[in-house]
Amino acid sequence: QRADYVMDIEVNDEKQILTGDEKITYYNNSPDVLNYLWLQLDQNIFDKNSDTWAVEQMKIEDKVSRNDLQDLDPWFDGGFKLEKVEDASGKKLRYTVNKTMMRIDLEKPLAPGGTFTFRIKWWYNINDRMRLGGRSGYEYFEKDSNYLYTIAQFYPRMVVYMENQG
Repeated sequence: QRADYVMDIEVNDEKQILTGDEKITYYNNSPDVLNYLWLQLDQNIFDKNSDTWAVEQMKIEDKVSRNDLQDLDPWFDGGFKLEKVEDASGKKLRYTVNKTMMRIDLEKPLAPGGTFTFRIKWWYNINDRMRLGGRSGYEYFEKDSNYLYTIAQFYPRMVVYMENQG
């Protein structure tokens, strides 16, 4: 399988928002006819409606801070905000988002050797990784009055196709 990406990405340094407009051309190099495609939306773990908040464990210490208690209730609204999901001609595509996965239903099956081009326009609030933890997000340096962004899996990307599982 192969996927080519053409992306227009912008970081709003004042509001800590990442926006993207991407065109993906997917090549079906498998022997299978594909009726849908899967994309990974990793940033959705930070979505306010994600169950990440509900299953997160908290270590109980002798003292519990106000921030510890506040973090039990989702206060940060991250996750992909999808503005457009459309084919190359601009026609809206049917899709379903399930947590960190997005399934795009193809209007007609993609035959072996075929290609399908589509566009996704999106944005999300970048998380403060010093507050929320993790390896991805921003860190603010007050002394220098600037931000450092270390963002992994920052864009909707194709899920790996496995020939033994599809």
